[in-house]
Amino acid sequence: MSTGPAPGGYHTSEDERLLHRLGYAQELFRAMGGFQNFAISFTIISILAGCLTSYFVAFERGGPVAVTYGWLLVGAMSTVVALGMAEIASAYPTAGGLYYWASKLGSPGWGWATGWFNLIGQVAVTAAIGYGLATFGTVLFDYWFSYSERMNDWFGASPNAAIYILYALFLLAACLINVFDIRITAGLNTISAYWHMVGVAFIVLVLIIVPDQHQSFSYVFSETVNASGYGGAADNFSNPAFWFVFGLGLLLSQYTITGFDASAHTAEETQQASRMAAVGMYMSVVVSVVFGWILLLAVTFAIPSTEGALENIGIVVPWIWTESMSQNWAEILLFIAVVAQFFCLTASVTSASRMMFAFSRDRAVPGHSLWRKVSRHRVPVYSVFGIGFFAAVLMIPAVWNYLVGYGVGTAIAVIGLYIAFILPVYLRLRRGDDWDEPRAWSLGRHYKWIDTVAILWVAFITILFVFPLYKAGLPWEDDFSWELTNYTVIWFAGIGLVFGGWWFLSARNWFKGPVRMGTEEELERMEEERLGEFELPTEA
Repeated sequence: MSTGPAPGGYHTSEDERLLHRLGYAQELFRAMGGFQNFAISFTIISILAGCLTSYFVAFERGGPVAVTYGWLLVGAMSTVVALGMAEIASAYPTAGGLYYWASKLGSPGWGWATGWFNLIGQVAVTAAIGYGLATFGTVLFDYWFSYSERMNDWFGASPNAAIYILYALFLLAACLINVFDIRITAGLNTISAYWHMVGVAFIVLVLIIVPDQHQSFSYVFSETVNASGYGGAADNFSNPAFWFVFGLGLLLSQYTITGFDASAHTAEETQQASRMAAVGMYMSVVVSVVFGWILLLAVTFAIPSTEGALENIGIVVPWIWTESMSQNWAEILLFIAVVAQFFCLTASVTSASRMMFAFSRDRAVPGHSLWRKVSRHRVPVYSVFGIGFFAAVLMIPAVWNYLVGYGVGTAIAVIGLYIAFILPVYLRLRRGDDWDEPRAWSLGRHYKWIDTVAILWVAFITILFVFPLYKAGLPWEDDFSWELTNYTVIWFAGIGLVFGGWWFLSARNWFKGPVRMGTEEELERMEEERLGEFELPTEA
């Protein structure tokens, strides 16, 4: 393997040599540092997005205790999952990330399943982030210039349709930003990381100082609520039914703490990727857990009343801010949150498009020759707009029922992503001490208990989150309503039939997992030719 300049003067860096060993040429532009790799995962987790837009899920299903303790429980378990993934990311720092890991640790079949769960989860989490952003954006724009009323006057749009239109516009803007040089999006992610940390600090400080009254410590740490219909009046831990309700409320925390696989998907654009992708992955979770808990406590302390929160559940956080302070303060905090959520959406499109690009590079996605094309800015532009289109389609049902449509989007994201997260972790555990792939970051022998706990946790939440958020969504209930059902299981049943059937009928005969692009010399020649084609400066 070459250790110096390639023929013709092209210099092969340590990162590129590792990428060559994995079988790929350096097609994407490696311009991200370690902090920027951390920043993209931290931005997609975005505590100013998930914590706020999904607050209603936990408040209706457990109340303050589900918010307070649920966050800590999920945070601890998500950190365990991230640690298990980080070790594998260090060994295989590629844009394909999870599906590449599963193919190498298991077989092409494992890679196929992991890749499709990951891609579907990436689309769903992008959709949920964008729709949450549109919801907060609608409240802010209604305050500023009566957006919903104007949309109804001009186009006859219902309130939900007005949210969807704004969602489509935000999604388009995020895609347009992503067609430019990775250095632009990397710079935005750096700004976003600081915006989130300073923004959380500002919001928390305002919520401590400005409201005239706050809830008691007893309320925040022991008050229970059950507005789900499950268990009737079960609203305390002494009733077994409440534990199930509390479990459903964990969706707030579990949905928020997703997307940290972005550190793996942008590994081919990160310097010192074998270490930085691993560190970025687990540190983004740890930092988010700390800042997120502080933010959730501040919001919960500021709740004016439980009854009022339940009456305004769809926009509960903006309502809390407006009622506990004033509309002017609410507008300021909403602006901070909306900007952060747009950063989050933009970063999610980046991550998802890189995964789609890498999966297409190995011919697994229909139309792969289109999705893997790279623009002159060395960005997979068609994958960027593909992600935007599929995310737009996924949230169409929210036009008819916002709460259920958004809830289902978050559930699809959590189940799809976490199954994709855990399959390579299971395969690594199965390989045991025999797995000796070179890596810059390792769990040592701790992988045994870390991977085992991670697997058990993901199995638990996968079963839990296919249940409807409301009892009336159960088909055997007398008051069953299709509008309240959780069609997550229908989505995954259809996905399983399509992509599982495709595998057994056809793909297993031709899909061989990651496809090596050429010999060492061929890869170096490709890179040299690409630099001339893109007319971009090499790294200093």
